[in-house]
Amino acid sequence: MYHKTLFIKKYSGDLEKFSFNKLKKSLQNSGASDEEINSIIETITPQLYDGINSKEIYKKAFGILKKSNRICASKYSLKQAIYDLGPTGYPFERLIGALLKQKGYNTQVGVVLKGECVSHEIDVLAEKDDKVYAIECKFHMNAKTVSNVKVPLYINSRFIDIQKQWNNSEKTTYLKQGWLITNTRFTEDAINYGKCVDLTLLSWDYPKDNGISKNIDKFGLYPITTLTTITKREKKLLIEKDIILTQELIYASHKLKQMGFKDKKIKNIQSEAQRLCNVYPS
Repeated sequence: MYHKTLFIKKYSGDLEKFSFNKLKKSLQNSGASDEEINSIIETITPQLYDGINSKEIYKKAFGILKKSNRICASKYSLKQAIYDLGPTGYPFERLIGALLKQKGYNTQVGVVLKGECVSHEIDVLAEKDDKVYAIECKFHMNAKTVSNVKVPLYINSRFIDIQKQWNNSEKTTYLKQGWLITNTRFTEDAINYGKCVDLTLLSWDYPKDNGISKNIDKFGLYPITTLTTITKREKKLLIEKDIILTQELIYASHKLKQMGFKDKKIKNIQSEAQRLCNVYPS
């Protein structure tokens, strides 16, 4: 086993001591077997060097895993797959709306609400048990962009304006809380401010063991950008047709055929989607 101390450049640009345990854990989270993990580590170890980019390590590991286990490779690629949903934030908003539906909320994406002072566009409006939640989604295409304390400060001020108008109207529901969701991360100050003003924060790995990644795995709501059987161009085409979630492809044979996909390709796509999401139509 390789023991030399190495420093890698993270997605954020920061240098960090490389950890084989972290790599092993991320591969384990994808469902890869011990044999597959050991093979990946043994293969890429001689290729590592001081200052190597973490994205380069990911690409090497993903390439090897894809050859032996496409489903695990899809899960392993989740973080990058969410970045690939861009450049607009709408697909990410759709993903968040779908996650909340799985948790029992009624959701709407892209709603304009009147505030006490001005109108605001809300990314996702969620309702459950007569309580309503106004959700702002901050989508970023790389890990370098993080949400500092200025972001929840701004979002909370918008929420207060909407809340005053909503709860003073004749609506039968109560606008209870604002949420802020990002696919990257929050600074410590941002988290502390959110706690102080009761603004729910959700990021890739926050709260611990209940972040976006854990929820996507739990409900099988993988974006189509995780799939290994379609090209980047095909993924872009599907997103343009408002097909965002892998689960949607399982029941989209007719739509895929209309888009020019051949029968064999459709069968391969749907087979991967079914195995990834563990959903098989009856």
